[in-house]
Amino acid sequence: MSYTARNTAPIILNAFTMATVSHLNYGLWRHPRDRTHRYTSVEYWVELAQSLDRAGFDCLFIADALGLIDVYGGSPEASLRHGIQSPLIDPLLLVSAMAAATRHLGFGITLSTTYEHPYLAARKFSTLDHLTKGRIGWNVVTSQQDSAARNLGLGRQVPHDKRYDVADEFLQVTYKLWQASWEDDAVVRNTDLAGSVYTQPEKVHSIRHEGRYFTVPDGHVVQPSPQRVPVVLQAGTSARGSEFAARHAEVVFVVGAGASGVRENVRGIRAQAARFGRNPDNIKFITAVAVVVAETDEDAAKKFEDYYGYYDPVGSIIHYSSMTGVDFASTERDDVVRYQPTEASQSVLRQFDPAVSGRQWTLEQAANPERNFGRARTFIGSAQTVADALERWLDETETDGINLIQLVNPESFEDFGRLVIPELKKRGRIRQQVEGATLREKLFPANGSARPPADHPAARYAFAQPVPA
Repeated sequence: MSYTARNTAPIILNAFTMATVSHLNYGLWRHPRDRTHRYTSVEYWVELAQSLDRAGFDCLFIADALGLIDVYGGSPEASLRHGIQSPLIDPLLLVSAMAAATRHLGFGITLSTTYEHPYLAARKFSTLDHLTKGRIGWNVVTSQQDSAARNLGLGRQVPHDKRYDVADEFLQVTYKLWQASWEDDAVVRNTDLAGSVYTQPEKVHSIRHEGRYFTVPDGHVVQPSPQRVPVVLQAGTSARGSEFAARHAEVVFVVGAGASGVRENVRGIRAQAARFGRNPDNIKFITAVAVVVAETDEDAAKKFEDYYGYYDPVGSIIHYSSMTGVDFASTERDDVVRYQPTEASQSVLRQFDPAVSGRQWTLEQAANPERNFGRARTFIGSAQTVADALERWLDETETDGINLIQLVNPESFEDFGRLVIPELKKRGRIRQQVEGATLREKLFPANGSARPPADHPAARYAFAQPVPA
């Protein structure tokens, strides 16, 4: 008998990857059927996007980093040898080709507020919003690697909380550019030779921003795009990261030690959002999961054993060092993980601290939990078994969807699309595709708009909408 879900809303279904040979599927680049080594080929990305679009995924979520992974052992040697998120290309440049080859699939692209300028970022995302016909989202990150800071002119990493201070103002600038610069009817394209006008100059406004970190006096260079503001995605559950999410995020990629840890973080951000005057229903939450599925539970178990034979537990620890800013190269696998302040991702380490989780986690338990591929929850079984497990996980964590980790590419996503999505459709958990819908309209259909809702901070800069005659 199938699991009876408490929440029966459509699941946010993202495919989770990175523009590299190995993302969170540590070591599985060695599997004979894995084709991720083709990641430098535009055909690889177009084929992936088309497959996800046909299957009914909502979005392709592409993570990113701006420096070599060099915390473990104090050098990039281990990450290069193990293929941990390196080599790596720019995900932003992949979107146009994928968008041209798909109809419904959204694209959540990672861009750092620490190493970009808001004027340039606004232009890039407006361009992509036009080219995707409103299917773009921005995964806002502040970056965590010292290697990025060294190579991008800062010398060393900006302190954790200050990065979020910069990000707050960064988003304020982009909101002004997207919302307060061009009026909806600024472009008229009047071709009459006697009075030709392309854009009415009185309807393009300077934003005159002078802040602590940025000065942007003039107007946006791009005319309004379908969403104006890309869907704002964010991953961060430190104290400062949670506050940032509660203010700005529409979709939060949340972590936690087990279902209870995730649920606590979800409830905390929802409560903060309400205090900031936002409707908590206008924030959706997703977690990373991995799935090994086959026609039967027995076949799925065999496939898992096949995959797991290529899994690289050291690779997971190398990546965990980079995420936390702690060099675990000389740490014993059975040593207890305890929080220590760094300028990297504080929540990824703090979630396993005994004072937070209520129990002790060894390094091996934190980085390589039994029968999982890294820290993400892994579900194994037939379509019905996996669908039951997913629905139970969503209920227990009070989340709205998943970032599905690639294991062996392309078959992991294809197996999920071939087996699990039809089962979820039968349960009413896959949303109906609406022709021409933007990503925001797809994820928040009740709001009935491609633009941010009235309670979102971007809305305060919007021009008043004309009243219909």
